[in-house]
Amino acid sequence: MWSYRKRIDRDLVRWREAGWVTPEGESAIRRDIEKGVRTLGLANSLAILSAVLMGFAVMSFVASNWQYMPRILRLGMLVAALWASYGLAGALARRNLEGFAHAAILLGVGIFGGSIMLVSQMYHMDGNPADAVLLWAGGALLAGVGLRSNPALAFAMVLVCYWGITEAFRLDTVFWPFLGPWALISAAFYWQKWRPGLHLSGLALTGFVVSLGYWLNGGHAHGLVVAGGLLVMAAAIAGERLKPELPALWSGSFNYGLVMALAGLFALQFIESPELDVFILLAVLALALLLGAIFWGLSAGNRGALWLGYTGFSVEILAVYTKTIGTLLNTSLFFLIAALIVSGLAALAYRIHARAEPQSNPMTGAAS
Repeated sequence: MWSYRKRIDRDLVRWREAGWVTPEGESAIRRDIEKGVRTLGLANSLAILSAVLMGFAVMSFVASNWQYMPRILRLGMLVAALWASYGLAGALARRNLEGFAHAAILLGVGIFGGSIMLVSQMYHMDGNPADAVLLWAGGALLAGVGLRSNPALAFAMVLVCYWGITEAFRLDTVFWPFLGPWALISAAFYWQKWRPGLHLSGLALTGFVVSLGYWLNGGHAHGLVVAGGLLVMAAAIAGERLKPELPALWSGSFNYGLVMALAGLFALQFIESPELDVFILLAVLALALLLGAIFWGLSAGNRGALWLGYTGFSVEILAVYTKTIGTLLNTSLFFLIAALIVSGLAALAYRIHARAEPQSNPMTGAAS
């Protein structure tokens, strides 16, 4: 719904400027969209939350009475509850209640996960608990693909991330197998053309790459993370120039690469405890990267990069001040130099804008 609203906002502006839509008609369309967002969006969100709570309720009831039920009754209840939820999802989908249908599918996915735990307990199955989480994620993936349910796919990604994190800490090393299920779920997101899911995949992969700095080379591979982030950013800028018809792909890639590079630089500055001169150099690099991201966000219309740049700049300045508060002279000098650099860039940007504005103004050209 959010992506639809963003697209319709752009279209309405274009249609109004072209004279296809009157201002009154535009206002009526916006009111109708807002009404749908407030009612149906809220109802769908509450239905999803209800499904999650209902899944916990079913599992809690079965678990509390588990010892008093015959095994055949236990299995029958689990299977019946699972298929009843999917049957309910089908009935709701036929009535065009898609949000409620997704909630029912999510309920079925929750019951499937609870069934794995209860059946393994019933038959005293020993093994790695993380494997059960992976099996649960596989069921969520099948439900998401087979029933075209984006919430189920999102839940599958959450489960896979949890599986990867627990296995990485258990093995105390990089858990490369995480990339396999991640790729499958990401492909499902792409197949269903669900942009929020692709962003979820981007966040998961970004977190994995950032974690490499803490696992590789004895926990001192943050420079590799910075290099990887810069490479992704450079590829996104090149892609913006070569394939401008894919703006969402390049803007998202740029932002995730920026997060990688900033996370690596932050670790190099504040976790590795470098010497003061190295620390100042890294801080200058971080601020230069953030200023570049702000410039790119303004020029390319990438609001994500713009806000990441603003936020990162503030965090970096605050962290530098906290780190160097004991050396007030160095701190003052650093902030003075940073202020002068930013002021100079602001003046340069203003001059560029002032020169470009008369060239782009058709009235100026006509008058001359």
